[in-house]
Amino acid sequence: MRREHVSHASSGLPVGRGLLYLIVAGTTWGTAGAVASLVYRASDLGPVALSFWRCAAGLMVLLAVRLVRPRARTAVPEPLGRRALRVGASGIALAVFQTAYFAAVRSTGLAVATVVTLGAGPVLVALGARLVLGERLGRGGTVAVTGALAGLGVLTLGGADASVRPLGVLLGLLSAAGCCVMTLITRAAGAESSGTSVAVFAVTSLCLLPLALAEGLLPHTARPALLLGLLAYLATVPTALAYGLYFAAAAVVRSTTVSVIMLLEPVSAAGLAVVLFGERLTPAVLLGTLLMLGAVAGLAVTETRVPA
Repeated sequence: MRREHVSHASSGLPVGRGLLYLIVAGTTWGTAGAVASLVYRASDLGPVALSFWRCAAGLMVLLAVRLVRPRARTAVPEPLGRRALRVGASGIALAVFQTAYFAAVRSTGLAVATVVTLGAGPVLVALGARLVLGERLGRGGTVAVTGALAGLGVLTLGGADASVRPLGVLLGLLSAAGCCVMTLITRAAGAESSGTSVAVFAVTSLCLLPLALAEGLLPHTARPALLLGLLAYLATVPTALAYGLYFAAAAVVRSTTVSVIMLLEPVSAAGLAVVLFGERLTPAVLLGTLLMLGAVAGLAVTETRVPA
């Protein structure tokens, strides 16, 4: 039986369809950073408040979808306590992932923030999968980790002309760590249902609410229609749609493969940063980017050599 027709025992989702879900999610995620940059230009909304509104509005969209769509159930029921722990941990990881990323965008720019976050992600996931799930890193994976760390070093030390700030890089790494935890939890559980995204976004919204209130929940803007349109897009396409597809696919696709496919996001986001916002990629940033993408390619090659 070919791999694309194989279904995961817990969720029943074919692996081939899961890969398609990840491609769509990664591509749409690539627009989130660009939208965040536009929100910062149109208002005084901070990264925590922006992350809260993204999650809260995305939660409302997901709840509305559940009212008109039959609920899908997992083939193997998950114990309630285990599910509560998984959803809680995933919600916290998502809060860290999104908020740190938006803060990195504001600190060091869209292109660099996205490259650092999504470039470091596959490395952290590969290491975490080896420790938690027993997935072997191998010689190729070790070379990939070294290349990614070298790329991060070049971005941090050699990108002064491109407004690469150490704080922005650290925030990007923190965001990557949150994404890593979320991916490993979902894969380790091997279970997904239509309520997973709803529950995770509810936890994330509750975690972010007090911090958003402290930062300033309601924005001041001279262009309210533009701001509402940006927030509506952020809540629907790269949030409700993309994360719904992500949680479904991450339960059936290997962790390293998930992180590699998600690198569609920095490719599209970096392109948007250069084309729409005029961000410059200096030779140092280009070299760091190539080193990190080379590391990702090494992880992809390693992944193809590991039995499913």
